[in-house]
Amino acid sequence: MRNSLIKYITEEARLNKDLYLLTGDLGFGVFDDFSKEFPSQFINVGIAEQNMTTIACGLALENNKVFTYSIGNFSTLRCLEQIRNDICYHNVDVTVITVGAGFSYGQLGISHFATEDISILRTLPNMNIFSPCDPWELQMILKNIKKIDGPKYIRIDKSNANTDNTNNVVIGLPRLCLDGFDAVLFATGGIVGEAIEAATILKKKNISLRVFSVHTLKPIKPKNILDQIKNVENIFTLEEHTLMGGLGSIISEIISESNLKIKRFKRFGINDEFPSVVGDQKYLRNIYNLNSESIASQIENILFDKS
Repeated sequence: MRNSLIKYITEEARLNKDLYLLTGDLGFGVFDDFSKEFPSQFINVGIAEQNMTTIACGLALENNKVFTYSIGNFSTLRCLEQIRNDICYHNVDVTVITVGAGFSYGQLGISHFATEDISILRTLPNMNIFSPCDPWELQMILKNIKKIDGPKYIRIDKSNANTDNTNNVVIGLPRLCLDGFDAVLFATGGIVGEAIEAATILKKKNISLRVFSVHTLKPIKPKNILDQIKNVENIFTLEEHTLMGGLGSIISEIISESNLKIKRFKRFGINDEFPSVVGDQKYLRNIYNLNSESIASQIENILFDKS
């Protein structure tokens, strides 16, 4: 996804001399060509992400379009006060980018897990939040958000769902990845790939699962969610993120405030705890029962009330 990101930013920088890319001493190799082609539009702020965020706000207040980039929690939670008071309060055109959603940097431990970012940033007024599942979806999001002038947050995953790219990406509208009628599974980020694989496993057991990629977490209109789940009584959500305030909370809030009657609802994600295990992303998904086999098994048990 990083390659899709820099490709887009490079193309836009050639058209717009008021575009700036700021990094917190990261992205070497990925940003080398950009920094050489646009030396006056690239700023390596160093290991000073809070300063990076404040500088980005200042540039945006002068009508520039600004991107900030770092890994894990560094460009978000470390800079929360600056994002809140500078970027969101002033409602400026800054796109905050985190590479390493969920367990992407799993070998580096909790300091590099991006597993609370959705919950925290969605509480900030004016903030828009996007969580693409693969490079193609990221490209489509980047092209669409050009129309949004205010603060934006994009969480980039190291994993890749490899969707078939047949359905368009519309901001605020979940994208259908697989159709089905027994249950609906909403997922966000690279873990959409596990959701699709879970649906494949369940299909062999005559369970038809409808899978959506929820690439836009804010703004999201309740109607856009409710339209996707009418006539389906079993609703599930999947995220490589805490269950406290993330995608599952978003969907449950929408359902609870509607007149929709459903039979079963279950969120799959990280419990209210700090994951203490380290390892690569695939390993950690297995540990925390977020891999396709576990998701398929849990859904089957719930649908057939197996204990």
